[in-house]
Amino acid sequence: MRPTEHLRQLAADNWHAATTHAFTTELADGTLPLDKIRWYLAQDYQFIDGFVRLLASAIAHAPSLADSVPAAQFLAVITGPENTYFLRSFEALDVTTVQQNAAAAPATRDFQALMAEAAASGRYELMLAVLVVAEWTYLSWATPVNPPREDLPFWFAEWITLHAGDGFEGVVEYLRAQLDKVWPTLDAAAQSEVEELFTRAVELERAFFDASYAA
Repeated sequence: MRPTEHLRQLAADNWHAATTHAFTTELADGTLPLDKIRWYLAQDYQFIDGFVRLLASAIAHAPSLADSVPAAQFLAVITGPENTYFLRSFEALDVTTVQQNAAAAPATRDFQALMAEAAASGRYELMLAVLVVAEWTYLSWATPVNPPREDLPFWFAEWITLHAGDGFEGVVEYLRAQLDKVWPTLDAAAQSEVEELFTRAVELERAFFDASYAA
């Protein structure tokens, strides 16, 4: 069994809840209330800064240039097409500047803190643990509903296509392979720390969807 599959199984209940959530189900079929997607996008956009810092830290700690290049290419996607998607969605959905700059919700703060903890650790395996969860969970819910329905507005459809398809599958496979490769080099205590961070990240992904659906 791949180490990343072992980690996923440790978090099986929260993983299933996060990747089959009513929020994403309704997003994919176009029935998600606009107030919920407005709240979600405004809160999710607050992750960009921390995510960029975490990914950049992982690039800096990658064992070789070859190991870092795919992450650097993905960083350009986050700061380019994905960032632009948020700005276009805010405009189309009439998300005001006040709403965009609303205080972070508890679920948002908790995941921001987790990313900051991993980035500050200086440990590649802990950075990867959070990155793998953040991207693999999204691939898992988006893949079954890709390609999106043709009648979906872009703020739903593009959120699906940004997290599915060959390109994004390649990103997730790269991140998983990096964590799989480093896993056997860790002692038992370090592996336990990775397990703890991975399962906590999955729990927080579920909590964020829960909070978004309750918004």
